[in-house]
Amino acid sequence: MASVLLNSYMPTRVICGEDCVLRNAALFSSLGRACLIVASSSAARKSGALADCRKALEEAGVRYTVFDGVEPNPQTKTCFAAGAAARETGADFIVGIGGGSAMDAAKAAAIYAADPEMTHDGIYSRRIPAAAKPVVLIGTTAGTGSEVTGVSVLTNSDTGLKKSISGADCYARVSFCDYRYTCGVPAAITRSTALDAFAHASESLFSSMRNDLSALYALQAISLLRSFFADPALSSFPPSEAERNVWYAASLYAGLAINITGTVFPHTLGYHLTERYGVPHGLACAAFFPCLMQRAQKERPEQVGALENALGLPAAEICGRIASVCRFDFSISEAEAREVAKRWENGIKNFDRSPGGFTCEDAVEAYLSL
Repeated sequence: MASVLLNSYMPTRVICGEDCVLRNAALFSSLGRACLIVASSSAARKSGALADCRKALEEAGVRYTVFDGVEPNPQTKTCFAAGAAARETGADFIVGIGGGSAMDAAKAAAIYAADPEMTHDGIYSRRIPAAAKPVVLIGTTAGTGSEVTGVSVLTNSDTGLKKSISGADCYARVSFCDYRYTCGVPAAITRSTALDAFAHASESLFSSMRNDLSALYALQAISLLRSFFADPALSSFPPSEAERNVWYAASLYAGLAINITGTVFPHTLGYHLTERYGVPHGLACAAFFPCLMQRAQKERPEQVGALENALGLPAAEICGRIASVCRFDFSISEAEAREVAKRWENGIKNFDRSPGGFTCEDAVEAYLSL
């Protein structure tokens, strides 16, 4: 069946460009008279985004409180505490400043803030769309795409396992996208987030849910990452401001792509590498790209050709360059792989929309191939 061009929903107002936060201060006051700023402990400050946000809020006459306790892979209890803080301070809306963790935490905090009866793990079983405070996002890394997706990835504080939530209540009302906030990001994080953007784009391209629009977004993201893949070891750092600019654009296009299609099995399998071994999310997803490419060459040869053309590299070279940075000091035993795979025995959408389908046995083989 032919793909459907307009199968898409993304209600966020996206405003890009230098000084976009300062130039649009009036938008903050349109959302209320008080807000809670949700951020990590340092990224918001170091990037300059927090200072710009404070200046814009003060200009708009909006009172604010800063909640800066968000950790990487945000815990549900942390987001729950942020939601409680929003209620206690009388916040009308939430501002999330940072990378994917801070932005995802802001989305969750907005849901918790609107429902004082919700428990920290009740967010997974909420009615969709749940009530939520309006959210404004200001990104400081180039990879997550959370600015334009209706998804928030959280770590359940009781189990320690990552699990996403999604729905109409997970979209920002406004996202400000100024690439300059990414310019001070360290090399390791820059590399991981670029690989995350690439994983989003490639997984979307090979998804059974892809359509004409998602493919346009995905291929644009991949083409914008050409300069990232130019070095065989993916190690040409620090990047120029021009490269930072296009890589941030790539992360947004990739986010728009997965907002239509969702991700496929590498994202699901990558969670375990982050949970148990502390592998940064982008590297954890990219580690399974060779496995994804192997399946795609059989099931999605046309899309493989499109990816190769967009990146200007053959599939084998792409896999080799990713493998050069996805080298881990651990290996996963068959017993561990089978234990992890039990998480998905009841089925999961990411597996279903993977090229050729994907099973728990396939997951075991993928882990053993690392």
